[in-house]
Amino acid sequence: MVSRQETIPALFARQAAALGEVPLFLVKRSGRYVPITWRQAADDVAALSAFLVDQQLSPGDRVVVLSENRPEWGLADLAIQSVGGWTVPVYPSLPAQDVRVICADCQPRLGIASTTEQLQKLLAVQADVPSLRTLVVIEPTQVHSPQSAVHSSNPQSAIRNPQCPVGWADALGRGRALWPQLRERCERLMSRIRPEDTATLIYTSGTTGIPKGVMLSHQNFLSNVQACLAVIPIKPADLHLSFLPLSHVFERMAGWYLMLAVGARVVYAESMETLAQEMAVVRPSIMLGVPRFFEKLHARIQEALRQAPGPKRQLAAWALRVGDRAAKARIAGQPLPPTVSAAWWLADHLVLRKFRSRLGGRLRFFVSGSAPLSKEIGEFFFSLGVTILEGYGLTETSPVIAVNRLPVPRFGSVGRPIPGVEVRIAEDGEILTRGPHVMQGYYRQPDATAAMIIDGWCSTGDIGHLDDQGFLFITDRKKDLIKTAGGKFVAPQKLENLLVTDPHISQAFVYGDRQPYCVALIVPNLPRLRGYAQEQGIDAPTVEALVKDPRVLEFYWSRVQAAQQTLASFEQLKKIALLDEEFTQASGELTPTLKAKRSVIAQRHAAALRSLYEG
Repeated sequence: MVSRQETIPALFARQAAALGEVPLFLVKRSGRYVPITWRQAADDVAALSAFLVDQQLSPGDRVVVLSENRPEWGLADLAIQSVGGWTVPVYPSLPAQDVRVICADCQPRLGIASTTEQLQKLLAVQADVPSLRTLVVIEPTQVHSPQSAVHSSNPQSAIRNPQCPVGWADALGRGRALWPQLRERCERLMSRIRPEDTATLIYTSGTTGIPKGVMLSHQNFLSNVQACLAVIPIKPADLHLSFLPLSHVFERMAGWYLMLAVGARVVYAESMETLAQEMAVVRPSIMLGVPRFFEKLHARIQEALRQAPGPKRQLAAWALRVGDRAAKARIAGQPLPPTVSAAWWLADHLVLRKFRSRLGGRLRFFVSGSAPLSKEIGEFFFSLGVTILEGYGLTETSPVIAVNRLPVPRFGSVGRPIPGVEVRIAEDGEILTRGPHVMQGYYRQPDATAAMIIDGWCSTGDIGHLDDQGFLFITDRKKDLIKTAGGKFVAPQKLENLLVTDPHISQAFVYGDRQPYCVALIVPNLPRLRGYAQEQGIDAPTVEALVKDPRVLEFYWSRVQAAQQTLASFEQLKKIALLDEEFTQASGELTPTLKAKRSVIAQRHAAALRSLYEG
């Protein structure tokens, strides 16, 4: 059982004592997965805690963690919190200048980097942030300090030379050597931590403006863990394949603390490129995802069907139709007619089961968060026998506010509020929430905190409504709503989600604030586009030339018109432009969790948007 009256390190210590030699992590080494047990993890956390105390880390001090997902990330997080420090996770994809902004704001005492590349960012920051006195690097590197630099004869000394970071193995070695004399002090520090104390400082990814540091307590997180476990059946036997960044609050709570609470195993994917192969080998039972992941998976399935030989394609199309009929009946709460039940059994054995085997064959469900999931995408996967439980929350709410439940989600909604969480809709349609999940506040920004939380109610910035059964529906971000020159409000994400369900469309961006009508930038699905061009005899030397071809533009415009025919006239797009490159995180157009930075996209493609209003 999880209690919101304990702390995260206390929860871990209790679980480690009970589970001992049970695997906590599975790590790929020399081509095979080997376990890291709870006992091994607890030993490393204790050693790193002693090292941090030796480096004069005090309760309330901040420690920056700049790393990809790996076991050391979680161990560092637990060690920092065990001595009363605040973990400050930073996306490893952020450039050095963004890391500098975060460090300048939170003034960290210590930094932990995964690789030489990430270490260089902290080294560049160190000269301007005098509080950052000790650096630890996880992977062996040519720039970390020799053993002699770590094993200082002066126990009060910290490694102040910015050119001599400490290697992870050296830090653990130093901590183990000091543990006998520091054990009592470390245990005393942990015993003094209270549930209401700050556990972490998470900087919002910032789709607009400068990121703000969100202060979350142990109680914030564990109340969310406890509430989610009351409605989502995570079990000790589950295996979670993690690929979303631990720097994001969704993966941090649901993919780390929640797994700690039940004693489930965790495997970290090497990369997005290897994820499909890892799913087949690891055979996860639970995974977390974001809409962009499911959109890409949907597009790959559609492309594979298109390229399949005739008989195989026809069989798959039949199986999908049967799956769709069965899914619709289940969603409506109706029993399957005997003929449909028999057809579904055959379709499942011949086609659908083979698809699920490519996901490992043991997947019980996905959980989707971070951005709205298209209803059509959710229903499509449900027809394949793959359930996606869409949830909703914010960094400021630890994060979950509402989530769908098994066995049949309410697609298009984000589910009902979780236990202990209150939700109400303001007069202007904004979603407000109150409960133990709401943050302590923004770090050193009392005015921003006061504007966000009024009488205990946290403003989410999202527009939505509750239906008569208590399901929460999100319309759009309040600040993203488009108000046309005619005074009509349009929700861009609604249109974008509609467009990306088309297999020929990879990404879409809807624009039209204070304009006479709405337009869209569309990124084609390039394999599909090339296939169409070949079929039509369109000979273009480059993708740039292809997207400008009038026949291609007309083809995409016809698909957009078909998709939006059920929308009100003021919601409908009047013009589109095709782009030859995807929106990416590297270009600054997407956040690390793949949400669109609308102002950046609009600015970067200002000329294309302007052309859609000329004439």
